[in-house]
Amino acid sequence: MPINANIYFFEHQGGQARKPPVVLIHGAGGTHLHWPASVRRLPEYSVYALDLPGHGKSEGRGQQIIAGYAQSVLDWMQALKMHKAVFIGHSMGGAVALTLGIQHPECVLGLGLVGTGARLKVAPALLENAAREETFPSVIEMISDWAFGPQADPRLVELASKRMAEIRPTVLHSDFTACDTFDVLDTLGEIQAPSLALCGENDQLTPPRHSQYLADHIPNAEVKILPDAGHMVMLEKPNEVAEALLAFLSKIPYQPGDINRGSS
Repeated sequence: MPINANIYFFEHQGGQARKPPVVLIHGAGGTHLHWPASVRRLPEYSVYALDLPGHGKSEGRGQQIIAGYAQSVLDWMQALKMHKAVFIGHSMGGAVALTLGIQHPECVLGLGLVGTGARLKVAPALLENAAREETFPSVIEMISDWAFGPQADPRLVELASKRMAEIRPTVLHSDFTACDTFDVLDTLGEIQAPSLALCGENDQLTPPRHSQYLADHIPNAEVKILPDAGHMVMLEKPNEVAEALLAFLSKIPYQPGDINRGSS
């Protein structure tokens, strides 16, 4: 996988000229691997799954404001000479996508908002314990308990926990701080890009009402709730999420000439 603007990313070049590029943005404490292969390799689309700064194989520090991560994504796009894209973000990544849709609409063709909301308050216990190495394991345990639906494969939960445990506590604390201060409740109406709000019906961290709120307040938005899934809906229901995203992407207007990677 290549590195651009200090961001490490997975690249799937399955795209056709008539299809828009798709950028996947993971959530707090995540990496590009939080997107299953069926989503990272959407047929007929060029898909880019990022490791945000300080996450996975990307160097740097975690950002304490969502706008900082949004700027990192913009810098990465500029390095690739990618002018516009569809942004699909999970949880904190959804906040990044929303920020791009509000503050940088010229770069946004569409928004896939997975397990996220217009405001992402973090439980005080998570914020406090994520800041200290001695209590960090308890944070991973709490997230694992809350992030998956009751039907989730225990092996999947264990693997996700191991991956999150690899992140530096300072980075996860920065992510939680960024989420806790994020609030775009009053500006959702400014988003003009087609949007899909998608979540699991058993999501404890961003329950379905958050997705419904997005769909009700973004002018050109729809909502899809997947049964028998929790906050990590894309890992629990990878094929269903991929199908929902493909159906959404097929509706997005696209003019190939003005956003091709590498164009001036």
